[in-house]
Amino acid sequence: MSRVGKKPIDIPKNVKLSIDHQDVLVEGPKGKLHFKMSLRVKAALKDDRLTFDRLTNQKSDGALQGTTRSVVANMIKGVTDGFSKELAIEGVGFKALVQGKQLNLLLGFTHPVIFDVPEGLVVEAPKPTQVLVKGIDKVQVGHFAAKIRKVYPAEPYKGKGVRYLGEIVRRKAGKTVTK
Repeated sequence: MSRVGKKPIDIPKNVKLSIDHQDVLVEGPKGKLHFKMSLRVKAALKDDRLTFDRLTNQKSDGALQGTTRSVVANMIKGVTDGFSKELAIEGVGFKALVQGKQLNLLLGFTHPVIFDVPEGLVVEAPKPTQVLVKGIDKVQVGHFAAKIRKVYPAEPYKGKGVRYLGEIVRRKAGKTVTK
């Protein structure tokens, strides 16, 4: 039994939601998002409340029902409020620059690492050691932030690298000389 999938979603007044067979289209002040549901999940919209039901009582259908509900709830939150991920860069000489539709990372390599910013995302560098990724699609924001972090993950000895803001990196002691 999917507890998440059974909870109804309240649709805000400034959001337009339409269901056409298995296609869900959500439109709000920040933009539009589209999602194609599985054939094993049905959605019903009644009085600004969206509910999901599954066709069988299989465990996998329950998981699919909960996942579908979460994805649509994130779509509604995305078109109203949006999502953001903040990354911190630590290290001497490490910095980030946004130049047009490109993110330029200087992370101590022999060459700068350049990312093209995907359509639908906004990337800002308010400080040279801070990167802000914003957008309406939660998956796209998280994926792009993870790609940036993967270039130079924070290492445990000196703490240099790229990390999410608030992420705790456990530090290790260096080697000690014994006599």
